Amino acid sequence: MATLDNKRNNGNTVSINSTEGRFTMLLPLATEPFTVPTDRDMLPSERREFVRTHRTCVYGYRRLHDGPGMSIVYYIPTDDDELLVSTMAGRGKARTVARDGKVSLCVLDERWPFAYLQVYADATVERDRDLVVDVMMAVAGRMSGQPLDEEARPFIEAMAAEEDRVVVRCRPYETFAQPPRHLHRNDQEEQITHWVSATVPWDAPDPV
Repeated sequence: MATLDNKRNNGNTVSINSTEGRFTMLLPLATEPFTVPTDRDMLPSERREFVRTHRTCVYGYRRLHDGPGMSIVYYIPTDDDELLVSTMAGRGKARTVARDGKVSLCVLDERWPFAYLQVYADATVERDRDLVVDVMMAVAGRMSGQPLDEEARPFIEAMAAEEDRVVVRCRPYETFAQPPRHLHRNDQEEQITHWVSATVPWDAPDPV
């Protein structure tokens, strides 16, 4: 069972979104990522836990004349199941949200053989300075595996201003996932099987 590590507390901070006047609690880095079952689809609650306890994804968005734009990013989950991504205002990740508020995040497993979970989300761009800096500090903690000390905040604030940093706030509404299928050796007895999966609403209940 994956657990959130409050001692490591990478990003467990409160930011005020001045636009909407509400609090955003950034979840800390999990001690262990959720282990995906290999013999069945993930339950809706397990899909949400998978996202909360991992940290990297392939961020995708639609381009006007080409295939989708994609990049590997760290994301920060919140206590209300939003996913926050730090980027520069001039980059495509932020610019396309104004035109097309639909994005996808392919969340990557950290174990081999790896699973993945596709998250479809509505996105908006946030410019609140406190939130921008909090997310950047939380990302640094996820990169290093150790929380960033508050003494680093002035340097992060300067970087955020110099790079014109913003936060893409992603609100998931649907997921798609398949369990990892892997050939461990050529003579293994276990047969590799595949099946068709389907999208599931983000807030769907587990079947009874």
